[in-house]
Amino acid sequence: MNADRLRPAVLVLAALALSAVLTGCQDGDAAAGAAPSTPAAPTEAPAGTPSAVTPTAAPAVKEPAVKKPAPPAGTTSVPVTPAPKPKPKPADCVSTPPSPDDVDPDEFALYRIEELDGSTGKVNLVVQHGAWGCASADSDGAPFVGTGEESRWALDQAAYVTATNPIVSSSANQRIGVQELIDWVHAHPDAGLVFRYETGDDGAIHRLEQVFAP
Repeated sequence: MNADRLRPAVLVLAALALSAVLTGCQDGDAAAGAAPSTPAAPTEAPAGTPSAVTPTAAPAVKEPAVKKPAPPAGTTSVPVTPAPKPKPKPADCVSTPPSPDDVDPDEFALYRIEELDGSTGKVNLVVQHGAWGCASADSDGAPFVGTGEESRWALDQAAYVTATNPIVSSSANQRIGVQELIDWVHAHPDAGLVFRYETGDDGAIHRLEQVFAP
């Protein structure tokens, strides 16, 4: 082929290729200029330089619920029991019929004696409980005021018995036998002499002492 005929064509192709290259470079630079720049990573602060800290709200403090104080360790709570009220003492004397609180359970007035079968070793005393009345100005002494019904108390025939006037001629207690007491009471029924007594394990009276009343 003739070389002179090919030269213009080659020059045209070379010019087109150069134009394409230039166009591509311009498009690449424009794209590079339009792309957003990536922010640089933060550099580590030098030692000793305080870093910025975003303040945060302090957490809310919950107040504890109010509770009753607990007893000290090693102790237990013991309910307080009120002290019992003392039983009223019998009055020194009564001016009206005695109430149960006035009666002295260890004293009675002796009215009669009932003899039992000798094999029992006992006799029955017919008595009445009561309280001492208030003596009047013109009396010789305070009376014993009985209350309630008569009752029967067994007296052991080997009991320790003492008596004063009028059973014996003395204002001081004298030891007497049970049979001597029986004989006097049979001769003076319903005299109402006052005696203090004590019972034994068998429930019978084993000690009987007359209370002197002028």
